[in-house]
Parts: sequence; structure tokens; C-alpha cells
Amino acid sequence: MARPRSSLLLFVFVLSHALFVIGGKNYYDVLQVPKGASDEQIKRAYRKLALKYHPDKNQGNEEANKKFAEISNAYEVLSDREKRNIYDRYGEEGLKQHAGAGGRGGGMNMQDIFSTFFGGGTGTEEEEEKIPKGDDVIVDLHATLEDLYMGGTLKVWREKNVIKPAPGKRRCNCRNEVYHRQIAPGMFQQMTEQVCEECQNVKFVREGDFVTVDIEKGMKDGQEVVFYEDGEPKVDGEPGDLKFRIHTAPHDLFRREGNDLHTTVTISLVQALVGFEKTIEHLDEHPVEIGTKGVTKPKEVRKYKGEGMPLHLSNKKGDLYVTFEVQFPKSLTEDQKKKIKQILS
Repeated sequence: MARPRSSLLLFVFVLSHALFVIGGKNYYDVLQVPKGASDEQIKRAYRKLALKYHPDKNQGNEEANKKFAEISNAYEVLSDREKRNIYDRYGEEGLKQHAGAGGRGGGMNMQDIFSTFFGGGTGTEEEEEKIPKGDDVIVDLHATLEDLYMGGTLKVWREKNVIKPAPGKRRCNCRNEVYHRQIAPGMFQQMTEQVCEECQNVKFVREGDFVTVDIEKGMKDGQEVVFYEDGEPKVDGEPGDLKFRIHTAPHDLFRREGNDLHTTVTISLVQALVGFEKTIEHLDEHPVEIGTKGVTKPKEVRKYKGEGMPLHLSNKKGDLYVTFEVQFPKSLTEDQKKKIKQILS
């Protein structure tokens, strides 16, 4: 009877493993690490992806929010040795049964995982600081008012250092390891020794390529478009980030102040007195009616609601303010002066 029983157990194990492979998302694939990844590899993968897809950096992007939840859920499991062992053997269903049976696994909120990992006071932050990181590269990018009003893309030529293999070997992944040495019966001395590995030598090579920067509608001065891990590389560490800092380029007709637009229109003295019909062309070429039947004073400012800049990640818009300059005639004849006095007196 032992043989059929063993065969049955083997069949159940194979079946459960097959269900694990078929059903649900693979947590290792979610974190983009191999199944045999070390704890340090899992931490680094989570750190990279969580920063990229965090809701604060992807406001209004449901796909990014969903991705962040998947990443946090995968990290919660793979960072816990017990849960990881259960997951490796029985998949998500095994985790559910383990939690239902009273095992650890009530779960953490994904924001709690993020805050704990990035400075929640548990000591993990100190561990993360040990991973060296290259410098961030910040590029000031002047976008046209049209692109900031309607959205657009800019192609920017970028040159950067790239790590390439080089002849020879080098010491790498150095770390301090603590061990104890007995110096007398019942007496031990704690010692620290630097342990390094031997890695392929590397060199920096300068390479260039075009980077496509997406300008989103309503972006403000100082906002950044971030390309994660595309900054300066770091040997045996993580590259920094490439950040394009947005600035509004000067425009011939409009001036931006926050979410509002300002422009100046010159009218004649006759138009100022008797009224006028006039339109101006907006940034997307739609016409804005600014005419009036009343009197317009010099330097008068009129507000046109909803004709300003779009708010970033919103359907709302700021306002357009038009300042009217009145062009006076350079001179008048005596007859013109007489007629004007008769009309205005």
C-alpha cells in the first residue's frame, strides 16, 4: 500500500504545482527576478518598481495603480520566508489555505509596505542606503506653450556613460562580515573582516541616443519627467535617474502665470469709444471672441473664464486675461478737434 500512497502524493504535488503555474500571476515575474533570487535581489527589484509605479507619481493612471498593488503584494509574499516557501510549493491557493488556517498572512496594506520599506523606522531604510547609486542627471527642458496647452513630445539628444566589460578582473561586492574568535576559555573576541568577490573588470564608454520626452497638458514650471535608472551608472550599484525639468518657453502672444494666460490687445481710439468686434486665435487655433459694444478704458483688463491653461491631470482650465491698449492718434486737425468737442461736450 505504500507505493500507491506515494504515487498519490506525487500526483497531488504535481497537480498543485501545475495549478500554481497556470493560475494567477507569477510573483517572481511581477518583480522581474528569477525564482532563486536572493533576499537582496528581491528588495532591490521592489525598490525600483515601487518607486516607478507609486500612485503619487502616476496620479490618475489606473494601470500604474494596479501595477503598484501587484508589486506590493508580490513583495509581501516573497520577502517573508515562510510565505515564500508555501508559495513556491503550492502557489497562491496554498497561501490562502495557510492564512485561513490561522497562519501568518493577514496581509499588509500596500502603502504600509511602501512606507515601511522606504523609511518606516524598521531599519530597512538603513539597509537600502548601503546600495550605492549613481548621480541623478537633471536637464532643464523648455517646452512651448502650445505643447503645454495641448500636450506633445520632444526628442532630446542625450549622451551618457555606459558600463562595458574590460580586460582583467577586479574586487567587487565588498562587504564587512563579523565573526568571533576564541582568545581564552570562555572569552571571545568579535572581529570584522572585509570580504570581496572577483568580478569582470569594467570601463565607461560614452554613448548617445535620442530620448522621447512626453509633455503632458497643464504641466507647470519645475515639474519633472523622470526616466528611472537612466542617469549616471554606478559600478556595483544602481544607476541614478534622468530627470527633465520642465520650463515654459517665451511666447509671442501669451504669457503664462500658473494656470492663467495673459495677453495684450491694441485697439483704436474709435474702437475704445464705440465698441468693436474682434477675435484672437488661441494656442490650439480656436477663436476667442473679445469684442464689446461698450466703452473700453486704456489698460482695462477683462477676464475670459475657462480660456486659460488646462490643469494638469484635470478637465478644468484656468482663465484668460486680456489687457487692452488704446492707440491714440498722433495729431488732430483743428476741424477734428472742433467736431470732437461738439460730440463730447
